[in-house]
Amino acid sequence: MQYNPRERKMKMVRRVWKAGCGAVLLSAAMLPGLSGACEPDQVVADVTAADAARYRAMEAGDIPTLARYLGDDLIYTHSSALVDSKSTYIDSLRSGKVVYKQTRRSDLRVSPYGCTAVVTGRGDFGVSIEGKDVDVQLRFTNVWVKNPEGWQMVAWEATRIPPKP
Repeated sequence: MQYNPRERKMKMVRRVWKAGCGAVLLSAAMLPGLSGACEPDQVVADVTAADAARYRAMEAGDIPTLARYLGDDLIYTHSSALVDSKSTYIDSLRSGKVVYKQTRRSDLRVSPYGCTAVVTGRGDFGVSIEGKDVDVQLRFTNVWVKNPEGWQMVAWEATRIPPKP
């Protein structure tokens, strides 16, 4: 099933309506994305800032801040092919199983599509996995969606860059 932010917002509107709050007038300004109200330049700026804040939270071990930037339906596919949900990813950081020591990104590109954005780039990460330090070079793609909670990452996919011979 494909994630559809417009349908998610419409479901929210229907729940509010059924809860007896139907008298409230819902305007496009109250529900950004429902009307396509996300301007491309602003999307790029907002997603760039949110993504940078997510990386700072990862390095600082700031789980509450990190959790705010991750969608509840997150699919996080590591370069090792391990797939995490939001809860399993957060648990691995909270437990100390995974510790991000440094996260350098380059070759970044943010492509807006309404109130959704695709971010691609290269990552050079210093990570401790179960106490073992690992340097990981990878290419990544992640997807951000604007919802009532703000900008949240809903998908991550990474491919490890093989070491040079």
